[in-house]
Amino acid sequence: MSVKIRFKRMGSKRNPFYRIVVADSRAPRNGRSIEQLGTYNPVSTPPEFKIDEEKALDWMTKGAQPSDTVRNLFSKEGIMKKLHDQKNAK
Repeated sequence: MSVKIRFKRMGSKRNPFYRIVVADSRAPRNGRSIEQLGTYNPVSTPPEFKIDEEKALDWMTKGAQPSDTVRNLFSKEGIMKKLHDQKNAK
């Protein structure tokens, strides 16, 4: 089973709000998820991004692949660097 870290769209029309979830790659975008890691609100100024870093790092060390957009947000927050440092420390 391939696992992805991706967005689950919430909110109303023209007012998106996203949950960052861990889901099976075959599941639909708003389908069943395994665990919720955080939230992202692009409508607010500045965009609001909250994430549980420990859970995200744990899932990525287990092999979960972040989607392109989630990977960009993780890079801005420094989570991808922490993962890289954690892998190289071993």
